[in-house]
Amino acid sequence: MAVGHRSSFSAQTLAILAELCATPSRWRHGYGLARATGLKSGTLYPVLIRLADRGLVEACWEDEQPSGRPRRHLYRITAEGLAVTTTALAQARPAGDQVKAGSRVPGGRRVAAEAAPWTG
Repeated sequence: MAVGHRSSFSAQTLAILAELCATPSRWRHGYGLARATGLKSGTLYPVLIRLADRGLVEACWEDEQPSGRPRRHLYRITAEGLAVTTTALAQARPAGDQVKAGSRVPGGRRVAAEAAPWTG
């Protein structure tokens, strides 16, 4: 069982959780999550480790080592993580006018986390 969930998460953590919730049964590797959220590895991996320690994300190594690269660490959201994330995302977007994580704002910049509307 997971220990002590916070009622609020950082914008970076919410971006990761939202991305994992988009395909809850699919295992995702860190590089793909970094590309999808726009987060750098120095932010992404510590958050994934904390989420796994809390039981919100499960982690494992790829079964086989593909030729030419090392095995990847894979992540997917747990049932508990899905429930906690659904609640956290609902609380983070009460006004319904925030930019969705991963979407693009004018100028082509990708939004890494929940943000206020772009005002140009």
